[in-house]
Amino acid sequence: LILQSKSASYTDQAFFSFVFWPFSLKLLWAPLVDAVYLRGFGRRKSWLGPTQYVPGSWLVATQYALGVFMIYMSTQVDVLLGDGEGRGPDVVALTVTFFLFEFLAATQDIAVDGWALTMLSRENVGYASTCNSVGQTAGYFLGNVLFLALESASFCNKYLRFQPQPQGIVTLSDFLFFWGAVFLITTTLVALLKKENKELTPTKEETKGITDTYRLLFSIIKMPAVLTFCLLILTAKVGFSAADAVTGLKLVEEGVPKEHLALLAVPMVPLQIILPLIISKYTAGPQPLNTFYKAMPFRLLLGLEFAFLVWWTPTVKHEGGFPVYYYVVVLLSYALHQITLYSMYVAIMAFNAKVSDPLIGGTYMTLLNTVSNLGGNWPSTVALWLVDPLTVKERVGAQEQTCGTTVAAELCTKAGGACVTTLDGYYVESVICVILGFGWWFLLGPKFKKLQDEGQSSWKCKRTN
Repeated sequence: LILQSKSASYTDQAFFSFVFWPFSLKLLWAPLVDAVYLRGFGRRKSWLGPTQYVPGSWLVATQYALGVFMIYMSTQVDVLLGDGEGRGPDVVALTVTFFLFEFLAATQDIAVDGWALTMLSRENVGYASTCNSVGQTAGYFLGNVLFLALESASFCNKYLRFQPQPQGIVTLSDFLFFWGAVFLITTTLVALLKKENKELTPTKEETKGITDTYRLLFSIIKMPAVLTFCLLILTAKVGFSAADAVTGLKLVEEGVPKEHLALLAVPMVPLQIILPLIISKYTAGPQPLNTFYKAMPFRLLLGLEFAFLVWWTPTVKHEGGFPVYYYVVVLLSYALHQITLYSMYVAIMAFNAKVSDPLIGGTYMTLLNTVSNLGGNWPSTVALWLVDPLTVKERVGAQEQTCGTTVAAELCTKAGGACVTTLDGYYVESVICVILGFGWWFLLGPKFKKLQDEGQSSWKCKRTN
């Protein structure tokens, strides 16, 4: 949203979306986290690296690294975002920096995935997704909604100040520094005060080492049930890519303030906390994927509704902004979307926890969650990348210029012409995505549901010597 407010192209947005990919690639190093640890310190909390003499970082040290990294980024991020006076964002540097940051966060997530399996009893492991959803909702509120509101000069001047100021109460630099410090403090408390209960950690989860864990990982992937699940979940979310990845950016492009979009999430917080609790009643049982299947067509139809919302936005805009009824419509649309999204998300998380073999719980759970994440990330990146190529623009004036690319459009404008959009690629994508989504639902959806009818032996690891 910040990049969009600084007029970044959709191609830039697509490139920046790679910062989320570590959560889709973490399987590559998950066995290291699961197999190598310091017994006295705890399996998931361990900071021991490949040998006793070369320390690495799993949970505690990864969080320390995250804290230090955020404090360092607080000194650099303003420069990378540009000055807004001719020097735009350095998208490549921002992508590399935040990719490294997400790599650390993904490493922490691997340890948490496995921790959930060993901390919760088998009858309660289906509620791991509930804990996950509630925690992420709180984090989203603090990191997105609260930040964008306090970072906005217009919001702060209108609601929080008596004297207008040129910037918000909090800058991105301030925000990163504060949470970096919080990470360092809270991680120290966790390291000193939280002890793992060794009696609750089953000895059968122990693995012989890194090589053994990778061998088990390959044996998991080759299992027919797991391979089928991976292929299906990698394609299940194509139908939502345009709605999820592009809609918010299009609304900002049409003039909706990014902090207003963020604030619309505030009324959603109670819903997002309650939804997993309600949905878990249906997903904690033997057939969690039924909820996924039933919610999918409604979420696909909301993609078309989002496209209509973007088309409708400029027609209701007036000099003072947007009328109240417009935000009510956006809020209701977002609420319906959250219901369908959480129904599918909690169902998948519950299914992953249900079938994960505790023999190598962290790696098994991470495999399934990683594939689920990748199934959402690659369509979003492609959707962002295709917006500009699918958009048709017509040149007005400046006969010698063209409108084929962003650079060409800028040259056309400098030459006194203009590039008028005659067909927005977002609408083309929205229709194509919904068609592909319903095709998956009709043809592959029933096969996806049948996976939950497989016996536990179909998902159980077979140790090889």
